[in-house]
Amino acid sequence: MIKPYSITGIGSMPQLDPSAACEMVLKYFDIPFWPQMPKISFRELMIPQFSEGLPGVVIEGDKIYVKYDEENIMEWLSNYREDEESPISEDFAIALYKISELLKKEKVDIFKGQITGPMTFTLSLRDEEGKPVYFNETYREVCLLHLKAKAKWQINFLKKFSKEVIIFIDEPILQAIGTSTYISVDQQEAARLINDIALFIKQVGAFVGLHCCGRGDWREILNYHLDILSFDAYFFFELFKIYKEEIKNFIDEKNGYIAWGFIPTTDDLKSLGDDEILNKAKTNITELSREIPALEEKSIITPSCGMGSLDESDAERVCRLLRKLQSLL
Repeated sequence: MIKPYSITGIGSMPQLDPSAACEMVLKYFDIPFWPQMPKISFRELMIPQFSEGLPGVVIEGDKIYVKYDEENIMEWLSNYREDEESPISEDFAIALYKISELLKKEKVDIFKGQITGPMTFTLSLRDEEGKPVYFNETYREVCLLHLKAKAKWQINFLKKFSKEVIIFIDEPILQAIGTSTYISVDQQEAARLINDIALFIKQVGAFVGLHCCGRGDWREILNYHLDILSFDAYFFFELFKIYKEEIKNFIDEKNGYIAWGFIPTTDDLKSLGDDEILNKAKTNITELSREIPALEEKSIITPSCGMGSLDESDAERVCRLLRKLQSLL
């Protein structure tokens, strides 16, 4: 499916021109993806982008919240079908349509899409009182169904120009589960929600990855129903490598891939030279590959997170560093 050390991206890009962002993706990435464009519109941010069509959601300028209407929610649930698809319009994902135009003449072998995960979505989206919608059990389930409908539509859309599709579930908030901020959030419920949408994505016919750019509970996450685990290897490699047995089982038993975010998208990018970044990455992955030889066949290279907060020159440097690291490995 995926060649060793293939390069893909996490999602967001810094350009104000969607064509320029798409052209950069197609120039540098072996597994292209559609760029999220947060500098163009508030609607391109990861919560608003997948909120379109959700009952009760209100977007006012650069503010988003949910206004509960029980009758509306019950009607939405009664009309929901197992084969439901919820489109992502051009107003919410302009580069998705731009890159589809660029690729419409010939199918690519594999293409990556992304969706905000149910934990990040429900803990970030808030009601009128400022309370995360996660704590409304009915609405939490509505959000899960809504995201599944978004994922299904996206997979079918991407299959128009790609032979295979990967969908990354973006879950940055997993780093906070279990901390004092979310002490009341149940780990088992987090696993249920993520596994539910992951299995659904597989049933629809795509490969599924999960991206967490923080410090995750890797033992737990490696047991999710995933094909790819993507994480910030630049900052969290030392914590990740502790779980050698779980990593080995994920690769050997689940035929899983690890997507290494070795190229930083933070201020470290400006303070470090190319050789410092590349040598650190090569040393780390070479070290772990000695103990888990299958890693050499089951590794993908990515930026540590999305590039939407960078300036365009730094984003291009990240892309060049990904190519250099691929050559080294």
